[in-house]
Amino acid sequence: MVGSNRTFAEGAFINRPPLFTSENYPLWKVRMQIFLESVDRGIWDAVLNGPFVPVKVVNEVQEPKSFAQWIADENRRAQYDVKARNIISFALTLDEFYRISVCTNAREIWEILRVTHEGTDDVKRARKNSLIQEYEMFRMQQGETIYDVQKRFLNP
Repeated sequence: MVGSNRTFAEGAFINRPPLFTSENYPLWKVRMQIFLESVDRGIWDAVLNGPFVPVKVVNEVQEPKSFAQWIADENRRAQYDVKARNIISFALTLDEFYRISVCTNAREIWEILRVTHEGTDDVKRARKNSLIQEYEMFRMQQGETIYDVQKRFLNP
């Protein structure tokens, strides 16, 4: 069981993001969400909703402000995405980092990791249906003992 303890080999500190080693994505996802929220809830908001872009209204049309026009609050809110990208990138192994290195915001990074390790909704639905069918088709075979069935059930 060396692999199962690897999830906690690094990153199990309150001030360090949990390390993602491509194992046990569901656990890492929950721990990372908690970590990001503990740093600042605005950081988690940037992951969920994308980066904050300050805008101005010109001729009843919204357009992005130039950086020189940002006020302090807008700058602080725009920093949430940068902080989220920094935290997430430092929580990844080199292979995972290369996967997300082309992303331009934290929301894209989170979605790439989610789709890579969970699959799309269609993939999850197909996987669930496949497991249900496999379970329903599981039967004791001719000449098999209960011990053999149990062994086959526990070690597919």
